[in-house]
Amino acid sequence: MEYSHRYPVYPTQEVAGELERHIDIHRQAYNYTRYEYENVDADDIGSAYKHHYRLPGWKDQFPVFSEVNSKALQRTVTRFYQNLDGLSEQKQNGRKVGKLKWKSPREFQSMTYSQSGFELKNTSGRRATLWLSKIGDIKIRYHREIPDTADIKEVTIKKATTGEWFVSFGLETDDADLPEKPDANTLDASNSVGIDLGILNYIHTSDGKTVDWLDLEDEYERLRREQRKLSRKEEGSNNYEKQRKQVAKVKRHIRRKVLDYQHKITTWLVREYDAVFVEDLNVKGMLEQSHNARNKQDAAWRQFIMLLEYKGDLYGTHVIQVEAEGTTKECASCGVETAKPIWAREHSCPACGFECDRDANAAMNVLQRGFSELGLGWPEDTPVETALPTDTTQVSAKRVIEAGSLGVVRDGEAVS
Repeated sequence: MEYSHRYPVYPTQEVAGELERHIDIHRQAYNYTRYEYENVDADDIGSAYKHHYRLPGWKDQFPVFSEVNSKALQRTVTRFYQNLDGLSEQKQNGRKVGKLKWKSPREFQSMTYSQSGFELKNTSGRRATLWLSKIGDIKIRYHREIPDTADIKEVTIKKATTGEWFVSFGLETDDADLPEKPDANTLDASNSVGIDLGILNYIHTSDGKTVDWLDLEDEYERLRREQRKLSRKEEGSNNYEKQRKQVAKVKRHIRRKVLDYQHKITTWLVREYDAVFVEDLNVKGMLEQSHNARNKQDAAWRQFIMLLEYKGDLYGTHVIQVEAEGTTKECASCGVETAKPIWAREHSCPACGFECDRDANAAMNVLQRGFSELGLGWPEDTPVETALPTDTTQVSAKRVIEAGSLGVVRDGEAVS
């Protein structure tokens, strides 16, 4: 299993200058890879592996490429071909794509050490040190430990648009070291949950819990103020650059607040349940709709689902995506579909008379589809009306879920 951990880093002024110089050399290597891809005989290139054999010649012709780590230089060449594969995939999906562009200094702000050239040390406390070949030691805020079972495969250091530095460790854990997931045949409604991702509530679970939407209005008001200030600055001036960083900091704060919120919710879900079923949403199509686009983007549902999936592997929990179409219309009790406008918040089935909250009904359908996805039939002796409660427990966004807890937190006390 592959995943990553990200940490803030605090290089000295001298080391920061050296990092910027190395990143710019890698930017030149990326651009030169692009140049050779378009102008050199295809027999000599065409893949990252073949292109790596050209690097000794680069160093003879351009000594500056000898000043950076050789493995990191290979990784930059590979980065070009990965971007190329991304374009090809988009083209196969019917999208109009052009060519990879020449990278300006502002567009290329990271470099990656792969396999060697780095060492993480002094990890006993909340601080650690990262050593990078040909650069030196960099202080890290080591706010969470890297598991002993994980191997560090690569290290990416990046300068954010705010001027801050971050490092991401690409980790790999052998599947044999991961917790074993419960036998699917032992799953039932009491240790499994269906999740409906919504707008009125961030999530609604099939067992009657709801999590409030994260209130970002103050953050967006501040963003609007900072953007108005930016619009009054002369582009290219020092004041413009200073204000641009302020805008970037507010945007970063919003992204981090949403991500932190998602981490807390997903950690609670994978610890609380043996199986979590969630809708496979077409997020891109939803964002293209005219109504409520900003709320949908803030929800970052695809990011939420990705976090659920990788944490499911880390904690030994089944995480299954199910077909999303029709979960709101279909009655969880009898299966009859009933069209509902977006403002109708209650489900009332004209066929069987089953009534509950609209999102609760969708969450129940997600749960039942999850059992079908695993090849398990829904127990006939446990009707949905009695097996799954339709009353809801409201969870405030301010007290949503404490990371690492085993239950919902209300007024500072954990409720299992």
